[in-house]
Amino acid sequence: MGKASGKLTVYFDEPFWVGIFERFEDGKLSAAKVTFGAEPKDYEVYEFILKHYCALQFSPAVAVAAVKETKRNPKRVRRDVKKQLQDNGIGTKSQQALKLQQEQNKHRRKVKSREQKLAEAEHMFELKQQKKKDKHKGH
Repeated sequence: MGKASGKLTVYFDEPFWVGIFERFEDGKLSAAKVTFGAEPKDYEVYEFILKHYCALQFSPAVAVAAVKETKRNPKRVRRDVKKQLQDNGIGTKSQQALKLQQEQNKHRRKVKSREQKLAEAEHMFELKQQKKKDKHKGH
């Protein structure tokens, strides 16, 4: 079993606060998007992770370059966090993963809708046929 790591990015996407969960496993990245609404406090985010992480629907995995974990200088980490806060948006790979998930959900929704429409048309046809038979029985 390979090494797994995760990352959470919370940013303001007009008009809501959004969180992007990124999960790195076996050289693949999958992402999940969560809308918080009002700006979440640190303890609210932590509580959300504890209670709802297992229920998140992650996108299909997308291959990425190996994630190398090395010990980093705390000052460098703080600067990197500040730089990330300045950036608007999310990582490109995360966007690809979320877009893939969105397209799959759209496809599932279209298939389900088409099946419902066909079932309804079949049902209406059966009702019309039954009505025709009932009309002719009396004569």
